[in-house]
Amino acid sequence: MPVITSPEWSGSESGGRRYSPFTINVERLKPWHTLSGRQHFYLDHDWMIELGEQLPVFRPPLDMTGLFSEPEVGAVGVNGVTVRYLTPHSKWSIHSAYQDNLHMLTLSRGGPSIWMSERDAAKIGVADNDWIEAVNRNGVVVARAIVSHRMPEGTVFMYHAQDRAVGVPRIEDRGEVDDARGKRGGIHNALTRIMIKPSHLIGGYAQQSFALNYHGPTGNQRDEVTTIRRRSQEVEY
Repeated sequence: MPVITSPEWSGSESGGRRYSPFTINVERLKPWHTLSGRQHFYLDHDWMIELGEQLPVFRPPLDMTGLFSEPEVGAVGVNGVTVRYLTPHSKWSIHSAYQDNLHMLTLSRGGPSIWMSERDAAKIGVADNDWIEAVNRNGVVVARAIVSHRMPEGTVFMYHAQDRAVGVPRIEDRGEVDDARGKRGGIHNALTRIMIKPSHLIGGYAQQSFALNYHGPTGNQRDEVTTIRRRSQEVEY
């Protein structure tokens, strides 16, 4: 997929070569878009110093229970099991594009799926390929469960950009989600919301300048939890 060379897309695809980032910086000696013109880890902005993030540091996951009254991770109740929810880039699509083309669909199960551990699945009576629903304060996702020993207990993920138009049944009527009742289950982003850190609002300071979708390196819009529940296997499209 050709891209336009820019501060974000700093590769060169001339001559039919594959994209590789920072090609123009390394091969053509173009300075990096930083105050020093070089790659560096230390950021001396006053806000970064105040937050203790001048250098890369570990920040634990947000306390979604304390912040938004979500159930505790690991809790098992009448609504299902509560787990951390991740959305990695898709395994069966081209970059982050939807996978609803015949070539991609033949490589996967052909519809939306959520990977979960054997232990979490056993807690709510879910077998591989069962229909499940993931629910939190942001929305509802309907998908099939991929039960795998490779998934750690307490964490699920749904690959990025699974199209909601292919093989997605309607949300089960349980009475507690009146605004979603009868609608189709959402895509991976239905359960996430962007949460802005103060450091995201730094402006006019070389690389520390806001640009939609390109100010990082945090991914806290993915720092979500959700409750997974087994649904009736009688689905309606």
